[in-house]
Amino acid sequence: MMKKILGVLAIASFSAVPLAQADVAGFEIGTYQWTPDYKGTIRADDNLTQGDDINLQDDLGFTDDTHNVIWASLEHPIPLLPNIKITSSNLDTSATNTLTRTVEFGGETFSQSEEVTTIIDSSNTEYTLYYEVLDNWVNLDLGATFREYDGVVSLNTPESGSNISEVEPLDFTIPLFYAKGRFDLPFTGFFVDAQMNYIGYDDDSVSDLMVALGYESEIGFGASLGYRTFDLEAEEDDLSVDLQFDGAYFSAFYHF
Repeated sequence: MMKKILGVLAIASFSAVPLAQADVAGFEIGTYQWTPDYKGTIRADDNLTQGDDINLQDDLGFTDDTHNVIWASLEHPIPLLPNIKITSSNLDTSATNTLTRTVEFGGETFSQSEEVTTIIDSSNTEYTLYYEVLDNWVNLDLGATFREYDGVVSLNTPESGSNISEVEPLDFTIPLFYAKGRFDLPFTGFFVDAQMNYIGYDDDSVSDLMVALGYESEIGFGASLGYRTFDLEAEEDDLSVDLQFDGAYFSAFYHF
């Protein structure tokens, strides 16, 4: 799966990059609230049985949910040493639905007409190392993100029913290419920015794109309104996922 990807693929994004180091150190902290729709499929096999592709919306009843993300970044004037950004995402969601068909998941059979509660915890912590390529009214950062997942995908039926619980770990670290651009609208405080994390390997891929319109005051307080799309197609041990999360977000930050 994605953990088989060599970290050097991400680190390679540092090579041959002309640097534009900041004149002084800078620090930014912020948070945003993201409300994505949940779409896609999950499948879990065991040694004897191939699981079914289970649809998040049609089979499990997922719609949308609201999540909180926080980040902090440090930029400095030290040549060759990358800047750093740390992001923590709480992406724990659940849904309860009555199955309209019988499905196999992780060797367990979940029967038609039975109520199933599904938990998808894709919470993660990101460690991004990047360089400033441009640093004026047009800003461009390039680097690598190492995203560490520590979650689960589980299906559960009530104790009053079949009382089945099948839990599959979502526990791996992936390197991603990182790019962020910002265009400051002259003399207004407004800006447009976009951020991308991406990697593809064989049939596995991760794509994470954010675009926003924002405003930053002269004293460093700012806010933005944007849209984020996240796609994950991967196999990890017996678990296969093909997920799409997308929705609007609102961000507030302080930059000094």
